Amino acid sequence: MAKPKVVITRKIPAAAEERAKQLFDVTLNASDTPMDAAALATALREADGLLPCVADKITAELLATPGRKAKIVANYGVGFNNIDVAAAKANGVVVTNTPDVLTEDTADLALTLMLATARRAGEGERELRSGRWTGWRPTHMLATQVHGKTLGLIGIGRIGRAVARRAHHGFGMKVVYHDPFPLSEADAQAIGAERRDSIEAVLAESDFVSLHCPATPETKHLMNAARFAQMRKGSILINTARGDVVNEGDLIAALESGKIAGAGLDVFEKEPSVPAELTRMENVVLLPHLGSATMETRVAMGMRAIDNLEAFFGGTAPRDRVA
Repeated sequence: MAKPKVVITRKIPAAAEERAKQLFDVTLNASDTPMDAAALATALREADGLLPCVADKITAELLATPGRKAKIVANYGVGFNNIDVAAAKANGVVVTNTPDVLTEDTADLALTLMLATARRAGEGERELRSGRWTGWRPTHMLATQVHGKTLGLIGIGRIGRAVARRAHHGFGMKVVYHDPFPLSEADAQAIGAERRDSIEAVLAESDFVSLHCPATPETKHLMNAARFAQMRKGSILINTARGDVVNEGDLIAALESGKIAGAGLDVFEKEPSVPAELTRMENVVLLPHLGSATMETRVAMGMRAIDNLEAFFGGTAPRDRVA
């Protein structure tokens, strides 16, 4: 019996590619060049399954490609806002993602951004590398203390809980959160998190605000001018969730006005484009979407996507089905 044909849209770690080759008639992207809409449409017509990454836009138009053969889109990433899920359902296409395996790395990166922004680490490194550093002095590059401060979490899913655990137990922080699906009392106590009834209540109380909500129509521009106005003066925003949760124009205005003291961002509204205003700000730490970027996790993400494909083609329900 012929192996199912699968197209992997970008280069993924070698261990995952090798497993895919063992299981499927696989087409790999050796050049790692992004596939345009025409190439994705061809893949959907010619393959039984597609393994895209979060940078690939799988639109309603693509999912309605005439002669489409593919019956499953196994997304390489926990987020799947790059896929029109409603159109997938309407066209009978199964969609899966890769949860669980990237939780700890993304939580680590959220703390990295919080520390780097609060302690002006990027600014300090730029000063040193440029040769402008003149030596230690008592008032040089004074920053914001992290230990003992209040961290507000918008969203308390897997990654939010992992961040809360690190912040509370590792940095002695008070952790408050808002989520439409609150934790049990026992789970909240285990990570030192206290629920608040609204996003606004979290913003008003927090020295640091870290976003951990999915990108949905309801959360688009969740952080906007009105919400930035609710934040404490001198507070810092951290975003390792999705770029369109933040209205970048309103964020820039809040930073320029001094309403908030800084931001640490790993994701952006129109990746890979980043507003020039943000790149010029010394009080902003910018990373190129590195939340899950460790070898261990990127291999695990590939294996998880392949697990979903293997289950689907084997006639069983993929464990990570989202549509």
